[in-house]
Amino acid sequence: MLKTMFRMIRWTGKRRYRLYWGFLWSFLQTMFTALPIMGAAYVLNLMLEDQAGSVTLTPVWALYLLLFMIVMVLGRFLFSYLRAVYQESIGHEVTADTRIQIGDLFKRVPLGFFGRNRTGHLAGAVTTDLSFMEMYAMKMVDTVVGGYISTFTMVLCLLPYSPHAALVAILGIVLSALALRMLGSYSHRNAPVHQEAQNDIITSVLEFARGIPVVKAYGQEGASMESIRQAFHTHRRINVKIEKEFVPANCLHQLALKAASVGVTAVSAILTVQGGLSVPVFLMLAVFSFILFNHVEQINNATHVLQIIRATLDKQDDMKRVQLIDEDGKDMQVKAYSIELNQVSFAYEHREVLSGINVTIPENTTTAIVGPSGSGKTTLCHLIARFYDVDEGRISIGGTDIRQMTCDSLLTNISMVFQQVYLFHDTILNNIKFGKPDATMDEVIEAAKQARCHKFITALPDGYHTMVGEGGSSLSGGEKQRISIARAMLKDAPIIILDEATASVDPENEHYLQEAISRLTRGKTVIVIAHRLATIEKADQIIVLDRGRLVQRGTHEQLAAADGVYRRFISIREKAENWSIA
Repeated sequence: MLKTMFRMIRWTGKRRYRLYWGFLWSFLQTMFTALPIMGAAYVLNLMLEDQAGSVTLTPVWALYLLLFMIVMVLGRFLFSYLRAVYQESIGHEVTADTRIQIGDLFKRVPLGFFGRNRTGHLAGAVTTDLSFMEMYAMKMVDTVVGGYISTFTMVLCLLPYSPHAALVAILGIVLSALALRMLGSYSHRNAPVHQEAQNDIITSVLEFARGIPVVKAYGQEGASMESIRQAFHTHRRINVKIEKEFVPANCLHQLALKAASVGVTAVSAILTVQGGLSVPVFLMLAVFSFILFNHVEQINNATHVLQIIRATLDKQDDMKRVQLIDEDGKDMQVKAYSIELNQVSFAYEHREVLSGINVTIPENTTTAIVGPSGSGKTTLCHLIARFYDVDEGRISIGGTDIRQMTCDSLLTNISMVFQQVYLFHDTILNNIKFGKPDATMDEVIEAAKQARCHKFITALPDGYHTMVGEGGSSLSGGEKQRISIARAMLKDAPIIILDEATASVDPENEHYLQEAISRLTRGKTVIVIAHRLATIEKADQIIVLDRGRLVQRGTHEQLAAADGVYRRFISIREKAENWSIA
């Protein structure tokens, strides 16, 4: 438990000084809680002495007592308020920073990282896990550290009056700490299992939501719900198992504290009977025994929460230890935009995708990449954008090895238009400005006009401020493609990569897209993956990939005149484009 507490304190980073101030306010809050009880005992003693005739009380004493109680109550609430102000917001601030750090990390890891980690695991790291930290981290610090501070403060208040009663209280705390240690060992074992079950729920729900169209098309609602039911059932079973395991240790914890409360009262009564304590002091100690362990009693609920927090911190540490793809990169600007691939090889895990690729793409030219499905076309583009690092060889832009650059400085020079366009759940305006966040409205409109999407945008109910569904679900495929081209135009990068940008678009929209692409690629270094002859035959050079190897290179006329993959490709495309219903 203490190790987790120290980790949480380190987790707060530069805000930990506020945590320490919070501990001081917690100590003073407890003092202002204990002092009225001690004051009441003092006044009761004066009243008994007044009855005995040794002291004469006047009405002014009642005024003093009233003022004392008012000061104590105000002090208690003041320090409670200060503790909350200093501590409560730390969790929200740190988790906000952590989410941004994880987002930056996701931008700088190879894409293979997302293939090796389940969606639920990654989504849970930035949603449920950090939300749990946000809600409970500072509460647990206050419960555990503040709880022990409060209890030991009250024990210190007991000590001058009755060392024996204080010793009984300390013994109760020690026994409860042993029970909590047992509780912690159970939690340490169960917390990762609980977290994994939570991630399984997220994965199952995400998978079901994404697969809804397929589920409905094949009428498999029952089968598709089975994984969700199983995840929920497992989560419930694990939670019940955890609660059952907690019962014995939790009962021992509560028994130790309740027995200590009884022990403080019993010791005080014996000392009073023997004449060692006055009746007012006995009453004071009896009252203390009822409130002495209030804060420590709540630590049993904190034990399991702390272990879940520990597992969450472990996951965050594991993520932070992931090797970033641009860890050794530097922010730099390239002076030219020619691209050279020298003996490039790459494999996904153990499956080789590209082998010994040598290509030079001159600045301000268009290079088309063709080849059968699975030949490595998209992978080649991903390597140029450094979504992955090459296993062997070298990729350079303007003579600079891209591994010497940070991802941000590299991708500043590259705009990409993918076959599967993703639009964020935001306004059309912000989706276009994603390519240049500081763009003016005039610049956005000009880019939209050049991308041939201004007309349909202005016809929407809220124009550029129309919200699009997640992934752009409220727009057609052609509309999404044109918005993505407008986004690329606004960025105005010197290198353009087009990955099947018109493959799944209807003929009417394809005409607009071809116009938009022509404007986008004017005066740029362009790499285009395409299967349509109209797109590739005007390229300055065409490279043909087959089974991860470069098998042909040249212009359309040169390759069409030679035997090989490209001629067969041309023949197949001509048959496909001239088909008719018999």
